[in-house]
Amino acid sequence: MSRIDKKQAILDTALTLFVSQGFYATSTASIAKQAGVATGTLFHHFASKEALMNHLYISIKQEFADGIQSQISQKGDLEKDAQHLWQVAINWAMANPLKQEFFQQYSMSPSIASQVRQQAMNSILGFMGELIHQGQKAGVLADYPLPLMLESCHGQYLAATRYFLDNPESWKDETYKQSSFAMFWNAMKT
Repeated sequence: MSRIDKKQAILDTALTLFVSQGFYATSTASIAKQAGVATGTLFHHFASKEALMNHLYISIKQEFADGIQSQISQKGDLEKDAQHLWQVAINWAMANPLKQEFFQQYSMSPSIASQVRQQAMNSILGFMGELIHQGQKAGVLADYPLPLMLESCHGQYLAATRYFLDNPESWKDETYKQSSFAMFWNAMKT
């Protein structure tokens, strides 16, 4: 197994164990053993379990951002653009249930350092803040403080994806899709 493969095996195993057992119940030894690497190899790549968790959080958040940002289609109608983005984001969650479960468990958890959460929100998902700012300037979105708006969007996304992961048949129902976006949009607009 190459060095890159070993690192990826550690990350994949940590993701599975953190979701199934929890951060505190998962030992670095169990991650290494299930990944098929020596514990020293794990510590070669990650200084601590916390560093591993933070890396995992940032890398999955980046994957999420890349996946949805590549599908942004700004056609000039902010509401339609936001609806498209909302559906793309939930589609990502439905296609990546283990990674979304990780977000469900750890997005608001003290297991993720505050500065790591801020990095994810401000740097990786910075395009979201820019879209909100544009909507505020245009008078379409409420003029609340941007950090609060971002956290509200994030919370609504987590609530919607929790529901759809628990009830996947509902995501196939247009009424539920439209309703989930309407609730999101109504919380944001002026």
